[in-house]
Amino acid sequence: MQRRSWLKLGVAGAAVLAVGGGAVAVFEPGLRDGRLSPAGRTVFAGVAGGLLDGTLPAERAARRLAIDGMLDRIDGLAAGLAPHAQAELSQLLALLATGAGRRSLAGLAEPWNDASVQDIQAALQTMRFSSLGLRQQAYHALHDIAGSAYFSDASTWPQLGYPGPLKL
Repeated sequence: MQRRSWLKLGVAGAAVLAVGGGAVAVFEPGLRDGRLSPAGRTVFAGVAGGLLDGTLPAERAARRLAIDGMLDRIDGLAAGLAPHAQAELSQLLALLATGAGRRSLAGLAEPWNDASVQDIQAALQTMRFSSLGLRQQAYHALHDIAGSAYFSDASTWPQLGYPGPLKL
């Protein structure tokens, strides 16, 4: 195949993905009324498993409670975002919730709730070190939102050796 053909194929594929992602965002947004939709919660729960492995509780019920608490704090964070930032986050989550979006943006074949921690970590690293700025931005958004929402809870501080703010 000639170089121009490859470029045309790439542009056409990107256009189809963008239109498809936009259409999916209309039907299943990542945020609804400033809160995570079920699809958005699934994406962030998967991301949390990959990013926070080793800091999440090992026991299954405690781990679920920690992730649910993080998701609730993400709801509060999302509600405080400007409308345009909410729309962008909603589109990112909607895209990552679809099979095609998850594969193309994150490189993750399995659904978020079925993928292993190692597969999610590999997918996140692929995004982090991608040559495409869009993939890097998506990684940093997921990383920063999940990390800040999880570690903003004082119950996570002792595990990290952080005693909390100084008492004045």
